[in-house]
Amino acid sequence: MISRDTIEEIRNRMDIVDVISDFVSLKKSGQNYKALSPFGNEKTPSFFVVPGKGIFKDFSSGKGGDAITFVMEHEKLSYTEALRYLAKKYGVEIKEDRLSDESKAAQSEREGLYILMNYAKEYYRKQLTGSEEGISIGLSYFRER
Repeated sequence: MISRDTIEEIRNRMDIVDVISDFVSLKKSGQNYKALSPFGNEKTPSFFVVPGKGIFKDFSSGKGGDAITFVMEHEKLSYTEALRYLAKKYGVEIKEDRLSDESKAAQSEREGLYILMNYAKEYYRKQLTGSEEGISIGLSYFRER
């Protein structure tokens, strides 16, 4: 498992604009940046990067987060793989904590659950937004709540 100190060093060194610019052509818009969504086809920019907060938001897909999340989503990597990618990019030496067999099993279970929940999230998002029927049923349900 990558040590907390290493993760903190990666977070301190990474620049969200620099990371995302490796994959997306960003255009400055005031203090922020905008671009076409890297997660779908569109003609009008709906992807925004806010360097002051270190976050991105893609309004067409609903995805958002920090640079680590972007690398995970865009490159289809696990959290650990994204950290390794960013560590290499920013020259951070990876220090790993030694894990007991029990801790390794718990970490593996967490990663599996994360992948499963991400899959479920995408499935239901597509069901709600993928058809007129899904949109109307989903919206009426949420309005009732």
